[in-house]
Amino acid sequence: MNIKFGPGGNAQSFADAGFKATVDAPRWLSAMGLNAYEYQCGRGVNIGEDTARKIGAQAAIYKIAMSLHAPYYINLSVRTEERIEKNISYVLASCQAAEWMGADRIVVHTGGVGKQSRDKALQHTRENIRDILDAVERAGVTQTLCLETMGKQSVIGSAEEIFDLVALDDRLLPCIDFGHLNARTCGKCATEEQFEAILTLLEHKIGTERARIFHSHFSHIEYSAKGEVRHLTFEDTKYGPDFAPLARCIARRGWTPRFICESAGTQAEDAKQMMETYLEYANEAKVN
Repeated sequence: MNIKFGPGGNAQSFADAGFKATVDAPRWLSAMGLNAYEYQCGRGVNIGEDTARKIGAQAAIYKIAMSLHAPYYINLSVRTEERIEKNISYVLASCQAAEWMGADRIVVHTGGVGKQSRDKALQHTRENIRDILDAVERAGVTQTLCLETMGKQSVIGSAEEIFDLVALDDRLLPCIDFGHLNARTCGKCATEEQFEAILTLLEHKIGTERARIFHSHFSHIEYSAKGEVRHLTFEDTKYGPDFAPLARCIARRGWTPRFICESAGTQAEDAKQMMETYLEYANEAKVN
């Protein structure tokens, strides 16, 4: 199956089953029928080469597509020499860990607007992205950098902003976090029509070939007037968004993105539910 589903990090059930090391995650996920995993380096790239290679070897055996989440404290909207150097070092460290574990995609946050204008923040982000791409090219890095849509309105990360940014270079893809988009729009990214509009916009910005393999995060997220508050589980249905309308869109288009579920503690189980929902609509699309 070319489309991928899996969790971001380890679900609570992974520990409850007696597993203590992420090296066991690929085997566990494969037994669930999942085929993707996103290793979390949000609080820093602290994994050693030996452990990373062991995880990668298991992922290869069990055919788990690996991605890696870069540190949260990357801030592309700030253009100071110190910040530029830190951003590049964080990304390069993420790329090195990703190479060890066979991960082909690295998810990167953009950064907050702060006291500057949004236009200035976007200008700085574009310049920082170019510097990072130059640095990874010099380092011989081959992973795709996936810029993530964000849940708070004060942060660079609307669908339009991220799609414009990834259109700068073919080495970039969007990480479309549909929960984030629903949160930052206070519930206006939840219907089939709204999902279709996002996918059509992406296709228009970067072309079908790249758009159809986009990276994605998905979870239900509580939000306030300012956007994201906290991640929920699929059992929490007040805020959404529901995956079914998006699954219909993806199945109808025949696209093959990689979906990483970021539910709060139930990410593996909810990823499995997402996969089953998608397969139901994909089978219907074949019949019709």
